[in-house]
Amino acid sequence: MRRRSVLQGAGAGIALSALGGTGAVASPGSGRGNGRGIGHNKADLLLYNGSVLTMDGRFAPHEAIAIKDGQVLAVGRTRELRRFTNSRTESVNLRGRTVIPGVNDAHYHPLRMGTNQPPLTLDLSRQAVSSIADIRDAVAEAVGSKEPGEWIRGYGWDQGYLAEGRYPSRHDIDDVSPDNPAYLREWSGHAAWVNTAALEAANITRDTEPPQGGEIVKDGNGEPTGMLLESATDLIEEVIPEFTDAEKRQGLRRAVEIMHQGGITSVTEAGTDAATIRMYRDLQAAGQIRQRVTAMILAEVGVDLPDELRAVRDIETDPSWLQADQVKIYGDGVPTQARTAWVSEAYVGGGTGGLALPGSTVDEQLATLQDWVLTAHSEGFQVGTHATGDRTINAVVDAYEAAADQLGGGLRHYVIHGDLAAQEDLRRMGRHGFGVSFNPQIKTSFAHQIVEIIGRKRADYQWPYRTALDAGVHVGSASDAPNVFPDFLEGLAAMLTRKSLATGEVFGEDEVISLEQALGTYTTAGAWQDHAEDWKGTLADGMAADLVVLDGDLLDTPAEEIVDLQVGMTVVGGDVVYDAASDTSTDTAATTTAAAAASGLHTYMTKGCCHV
Repeated sequence: MRRRSVLQGAGAGIALSALGGTGAVASPGSGRGNGRGIGHNKADLLLYNGSVLTMDGRFAPHEAIAIKDGQVLAVGRTRELRRFTNSRTESVNLRGRTVIPGVNDAHYHPLRMGTNQPPLTLDLSRQAVSSIADIRDAVAEAVGSKEPGEWIRGYGWDQGYLAEGRYPSRHDIDDVSPDNPAYLREWSGHAAWVNTAALEAANITRDTEPPQGGEIVKDGNGEPTGMLLESATDLIEEVIPEFTDAEKRQGLRRAVEIMHQGGITSVTEAGTDAATIRMYRDLQAAGQIRQRVTAMILAEVGVDLPDELRAVRDIETDPSWLQADQVKIYGDGVPTQARTAWVSEAYVGGGTGGLALPGSTVDEQLATLQDWVLTAHSEGFQVGTHATGDRTINAVVDAYEAAADQLGGGLRHYVIHGDLAAQEDLRRMGRHGFGVSFNPQIKTSFAHQIVEIIGRKRADYQWPYRTALDAGVHVGSASDAPNVFPDFLEGLAAMLTRKSLATGEVFGEDEVISLEQALGTYTTAGAWQDHAEDWKGTLADGMAADLVVLDGDLLDTPAEEIVDLQVGMTVVGGDVVYDAASDTSTDTAATTTAAAAASGLHTYMTKGCCHV
């Protein structure tokens, strides 16, 4: 569920599977404009008397949209689209509500998102806890339901929102969990807080050497504090029991439910393997999830990348629902309190971070980066590289340029996060057709903390939306969930205001962009990143019927209040997968119109989606 209240008043239910069949869309690359050619057909669904933003080049609303067989049949005036209806057409009076294309979250971790939800993992987000004491209480409560030796997992704590104003240590939770190892991941995923039992389980002592790129934080006496940074968390990952296959499937289903509740219809799975791709395929085939997924194969030590990519290519999937044609590389860390992003100007207090790539020297690490990029490119795989510091981003763009020069362009490689991308590197990216995926929610959540780490000038510049767009870069937006709860409305407000959620202060007014540009980063840019702009990302005739109904007039809502709008309904391939007023997620494609009517969901048809 979204953390804000769901819709009030009139019901909001609809199911289209029986009307639209399987909801299949035109295959990728099939072209646009099919709607004009099938204009004689009658619509399965007509949404009218609303504000339909197609994102198809003219940022002005249409009144209505008609859907047939999982595709957009037509958009236009209500009276014009009436000709596409008959007695079998479901007609919905939007009453001025807004329809936008489905959100394409360009960087997300669905498996992590789902398995980091209760009951599998404690919720330690800023919405759930506000102090180390709160977390201590949560751990103590969890111990009560565990046998001695069982692990306790938690996720999401944010030092900047903890009342104590400091990093935690093992001593904060040792006495409430003496016999249960506790592994509590920080919100960014780049740090972890563990207790003494966990250190002992992983044989971490004062003499333990961390993996390359990691740090075991120690106190003044040289003893581990319980804080592990970057690859040092791998020491715990090696000993903590893995989630079972059943738990992973449960997690994926839960992650998709959360995405549907937030209007996300397409997602980039940011770092996975062939086994998880098969899990996605099987869940889709069984009708247990209905979500468009682009999967990134993780390049890492111990994986024969060419063999892995060829194995993935052999997995048969429907590319309009599941495509695995990207590779993810971890370039560096993050410019948080961990100070692990590789930067050219030292952090406040000293240090410049470093690369997170294999190699005993910087030159060896850069050689690994170049080799992985060339390998992926030669196999026809698009590359997205986690790069936050300006030095890392510069090296990544160098590697992309070298691959394009040697093997040809067109694969649309992109930078993930790109926090501190230098202007010249952005211009190079624009010239070569490379992209970037920014994180506006993290900006608005974290801005007030970053000044003491990188200084005010860089804090204002971080995630330079306007500069990147002006340089001709294809700019996408992503939540990076579960690092933050996926809420694209919060992301839109962040791009339009750049205000800190904590203080209300504006960070980087020069980087503010327009609503049309901001919405494009969640729709058309995501489709571009997926090489799918010819069949999804807009609501033009013949495009995939992936859309979101918002409870209000987006164009008439002040930027600061966009976050207070609600997702009223989410449609994927012509099927309603979420409706807010009835709090119903329909993740299978087998819901029938009769079943929907029997469950009372047709109140949407007679009363509209949202409260008056």
